[in-house]
Amino acid sequence: MPTPPSSPYIMYGIKNCDTIKKARRYLEDNGINYQFHDYRADGLNDELLSTFIAHLGWDILVNKRGTTWRKLSDEQKNSVVDAQSAKKVLLAEPAMIKRPVLVSPDNRYLVGFSVEEYQNFIK
Repeated sequence: MPTPPSSPYIMYGIKNCDTIKKARRYLEDNGINYQFHDYRADGLNDELLSTFIAHLGWDILVNKRGTTWRKLSDEQKNSVVDAQSAKKVLLAEPAMIKRPVLVSPDNRYLVGFSVEEYQNFIK
């Protein structure tokens, strides 16, 4: 595997998430320099979420398979129709953001985790 850039990747998520644990383990096992940003401990603001939406799209970020989404009322679910409405829900419920979001030192964005995706992303 090629040597990654020295400035760190940044992983965003929630530390107790199983997918986050797998992704962090992958980065650590492969000697990839990264920082972890926990939405619960470090926060999530409008500017950061707007950046995610600009790079990835709101529809990619909304995790409709998670428990937090399932707990929403039908009215709340049906109200998520564009970037603005998604942002409102995601700021209120950061656990609903698909995880992890990984940002490379050269400002590329990836959502989710699979070994193959990470191998291709970290080159």
